[in-house]
Amino acid sequence: MVKFYFKMFGKIFINSLFIFLFFLFSFKKISLANIYLCEDPETGEIFYSNLIIHKNCKLYLRYSLKNTKNHKRAQLSNSLNLSKFYYHNLQELDSLFEKVASLYELDPYLLKAVAKVESNFNPQAVSPKGAMGIMQLIPSTAELVGVKNPFDPVENIYGGAKYLRYLLDEFKDLSLSLAAYNAGPEKVRFYRGIPPISETQNYVKLVLYYYKLFKNNSRF
Repeated sequence: MVKFYFKMFGKIFINSLFIFLFFLFSFKKISLANIYLCEDPETGEIFYSNLIIHKNCKLYLRYSLKNTKNHKRAQLSNSLNLSKFYYHNLQELDSLFEKVASLYELDPYLLKAVAKVESNFNPQAVSPKGAMGIMQLIPSTAELVGVKNPFDPVENIYGGAKYLRYLLDEFKDLSLSLAAYNAGPEKVRFYRGIPPISETQNYVKLVLYYYKLFKNNSRF
């Protein structure tokens, strides 16, 4: 009888210990995240990211995910595991820009400049307004261009290029098309020009700046 109780207690203790360790390590896994200080290899720009996006990123800060939304977003980022796609070698992303741009008769440097300003090439980026992925497509735009998974970098870039081509065909002007990409075509139609919105005006200038920069440092 004593041996029976001893064996039973031993099993309970081992099982309890296993459960405790499981939750302990699981909690550590989901409750911590890192912030990295990165330097853009092409422009020298310094920025922060929650991902190791290239070799020039160094750990800057470790912090706790305090709420469920952040935890779910972290789970989504881990499950997608897309960072390897565009950070394995930025040349992979360049080749994709070239391929997609050719399909929609766009300059690949323009497509790359839009992606740079929109998300800094982060396929998991989500804006406060709900824009998603490398080309920052809002849900209605993603639906318009047939993008089902905006966090898939390939699908997202195809969708962003298709939308940009649509805007260029309508407005026949690069600056107006970029303004429409940022603020929406309705506002460009209403104002018959670049809307008097500082964010949009700065956006157009910034995309044109990177467009010129990438074109001068030609890779394609």
